[in-house]
Order: sequence, then structure tokens, then C-alpha cells
Amino acid sequence: MNRIPLSSTCDEMQRQLLTRRSLFGKTAAGLGGVALGQMLSTGSSGALLDVNAMGGKEGLPGLPHFAPKAKRVIYLFQSGGPSHVDLFDGKDFLEKHHGSDLPPSVRGDQRLTGMTARQASFPVVKSLWGGKRCGERGTWMGNIIPHMQGIADEMTIVRSMWTEAINHDPGVTYINTGSQQMGHASMGAWLSYGLGRANENFPAYMVLLSQGTGKNPGQPLFSRLWGSGYLPSSHQGVMLRPGANPVLYLKNPDGVSRDSRRRLLDTLGDLNRQHAEAAGDPETLARVEAYEMAYRMQTSVPELTDFSDEPESTFKLYGEEARRPGTFAANCLMARRMAQRGVRFIQLFHRGWDQHISIRNQLPRQCQDVDQASAALVRDLKSHGMLEDTLVIWGGEFGRTVYSQGELGAPTSGRDHHGRCFTTWMAGGGVKAGYDHGMTDDYSYNIAQDPVHIRDLNATILHLLGIDHERFTFKFRGLNQRLTGVEEAHVVKDIVA
Repeated sequence: MNRIPLSSTCDEMQRQLLTRRSLFGKTAAGLGGVALGQMLSTGSSGALLDVNAMGGKEGLPGLPHFAPKAKRVIYLFQSGGPSHVDLFDGKDFLEKHHGSDLPPSVRGDQRLTGMTARQASFPVVKSLWGGKRCGERGTWMGNIIPHMQGIADEMTIVRSMWTEAINHDPGVTYINTGSQQMGHASMGAWLSYGLGRANENFPAYMVLLSQGTGKNPGQPLFSRLWGSGYLPSSHQGVMLRPGANPVLYLKNPDGVSRDSRRRLLDTLGDLNRQHAEAAGDPETLARVEAYEMAYRMQTSVPELTDFSDEPESTFKLYGEEARRPGTFAANCLMARRMAQRGVRFIQLFHRGWDQHISIRNQLPRQCQDVDQASAALVRDLKSHGMLEDTLVIWGGEFGRTVYSQGELGAPTSGRDHHGRCFTTWMAGGGVKAGYDHGMTDDYSYNIAQDPVHIRDLNATILHLLGIDHERFTFKFRGLNQRLTGVEEAHVVKDIVA
């Protein structure tokens, strides 16, 4: 089929992606049918729907907009809100003022959650495990993450992240989709839509989940966080489960051979393509693509998840937990294997970072889950010559308060949610190695220099992949929707190598 010229891609694509429940239930005939035909016409070959022009396996024409620095992303998402005060943003000032009340002038008029808003006092809590200066630049990192301390010279650490969200679900939704409201497309879906697949045997976007030993169970995660929203559903993330059946319903039923499955898919594909041309529903083509991808994954996924070809040195690097399917360590190793096979966006969600209570017991366990494997992934990618064009991101939806939730020093005390400043680190993929960006105040409670909104972070990720976030849009509900939302966002150029 003919490709749509770049100058007309967006407008033409909107005409093609009809829906509105496929024009009020696929208008049958007469004037409705005429109007439908006009809306679907490509004006060239007469083909009704070109899945490539709608963000198919090859992505959209004209993307990337400019030469990318990164070819792929591995996003190590720490769900629940890691304590930046204990991990990345401790200060000598907090040691001196431990136990004193956080001044009202520092708290200002910021929203507090219902869990601490009525506390009689807000006692400052120092970094509970201490820290040290790491790397050539002497950046502060907590002693609770010794392996990550060892890769400080590979990292850009952004200490001035912020978000308006103060609760988990809107916070996680916001940073992953550009909106606190449900129904928007996830970052991985946007990249699948725009850039397409690099390997026809794997989806462009794959997801792995793990449960930490900090807070168990952690905050729930919903599939809409890796969903496609208003984009064609073929771009939603494919989640791999641990164990013998990584993808549900991928295996053929008993008595069904691979040849008979192929014949069935060929017949079904012909019928669905006829229906797509008659009805103009792009989701029909998305369904065809899903069937075909599942067929290819019947052979590609078992090979991906079989670690028997990994040398013992790999498990020494990632730790023994990497042998156990479903752990964060195993998922980090899986992420490297996915990256080697051309998966464009790999997202690990690790639950359990919500330390409202018992932080002294919970946070060390949670850090132990991820510390060695996070550092190992960066080292492993570098040893394979892949770090330069693989962007690794580590962070959550917000941080934690410097003040104690509950009585200071009590075994049940913890830290509450804090969105007005927190930390994210990045490595490889075109960001500076050994660089600190942004600064918080003495209390690690407000941003003192170079604020980075989560929209700015997303704009920067797109930029590193060669995409101008302002030009990468999809019209929905009368707006040009973007991963960076409809408000202003800026690329953080200071962190780009």
C-alpha cells in the first residue's frame, strides 16, 4: 500500500482512524455510507486502511524527527514513591536538625495527604542509614544502595523532579501517560505507535512486574498503565508473567498443530481485512496484528525466557535472585535479553516502595530487592556495548517527606508521600555520565534550583529517541493529545550529552 506523505500524515491518519464506535455502529448505507467512504479515502491508491501509516510495525512516516541518541529505553519504575531523602538527597543539615519541627515557612501551602495533614507536629528525620560521596564528582548517595553507589559515574541524577500528584494512582498514571486522568496512552504505547518495532518477532513494548519485600502487597498496578488509550490497541504493552506460561493463551490447545494454526490465522486474517475495508474499523486490523504477533511469539518468547545460555558470571553480576522467575533481578536480566532482541521500550514495575510505616524495617529490604540488579543492568549493557544507545531510567511517581509520619523514632513510623521534589536517575542513551541536575533546599522539601516537571522528563526521553514532543500528537476529543500533556513542557537540555 502507498505511504501517506509526511505533510499530510496527522490529518490523514485521523480520517483513517474513524471509530466513534466506527461511525455510530458502522453506518449501513445511503448518505452515511457515502460519507464513510469519503472519510476513509486515501486519495491515491484507493486503499482504505494502511496499518503502517497508522503506526504499524515500521512506525509513522517521518519519525524520528532527527537523529536519535537512544535506540531503546529500559524504564525501572519503582512504584510507591522511593524515599529520595534516604537514597539520593541526604544532607548534613538534616543530621543537625533531626527531631526539630519542620518550619511552617518550608511547608508553605503544599497539599498534604490525609495521613499526615492532622499531625500535631512534623519532626524532621535525617537520612536514616547515612550516605557518602560517590564517583569522581562526589555526589551524595545513601549507604542503603551500595551497588548503585558503585555506578555513580554512569548516572545523571535529577534531584529536582516534581509533580502535582500526591496519591499513588494519579501519580503513577500521570508520569506514565502525561495525565492524571485514566484513558490516555502510555509512554511505551506512544513509542510503539511512533517508532514501530525493531524485531518482527517481538512487540515494541514489553512489561515485567515484580513485588518487593518492603511493603507487601504494594500499591496495585492496573493494565491501563501500559495500555494504548486512544491509540490503536496493537501498541499496548505485552506483559510477561513468570513461570512456564509467560504470555497467557500463547500456546496452541492440545490437538492443534502449528501448521493448522497458520492456516486458521490466514483464513481469519483474510476475513478480518475484508471487514476492515468494509467497516473502516482500525481495531480490526489491530486484531489481525495481535494474532500474527502471538503466532511469532510462540517461538520467540520461549527462547527469550530460557536463561540456560547465560554463563555463571551473569548470575554473579545480578545476584542469585536472578535465577528465580518474577523477581526484580530476573526481570532486569530479562530486560537486557529483550534489549538484545530489539524490543524498543521495556518497562519494569517494582511494587513495595510505600513506606508510611516501619520504614526502618521495610526500606532496607526494598532496596536489597533492586540495588544489585539495577547496577548490574547498567554494567551488563555497557559490557555488551549497548549502554551508549540504551536509555536506562530509575525512579517512581514521587518521593517521601523529610518529616516523620507518626511519632519520631517509633518502630511504626515512616514517611508520607511527597511530590514537590524527588529524585530520578538515568544512564546511557545520550545522557551525561557522572552529572547532577537540580538542587533541593536544606530540608530536601522544596526545589531550590532547576526544577524538572514529569512532563519535562517525558519530553526529554522523547528527545533522546529523536522525537519532538510538540510535533508528536494524536487528535482525540478535539485536542492534539501528547505524551507530555496539553500544558507546556521543555526538554532538559543540560542533561543531554
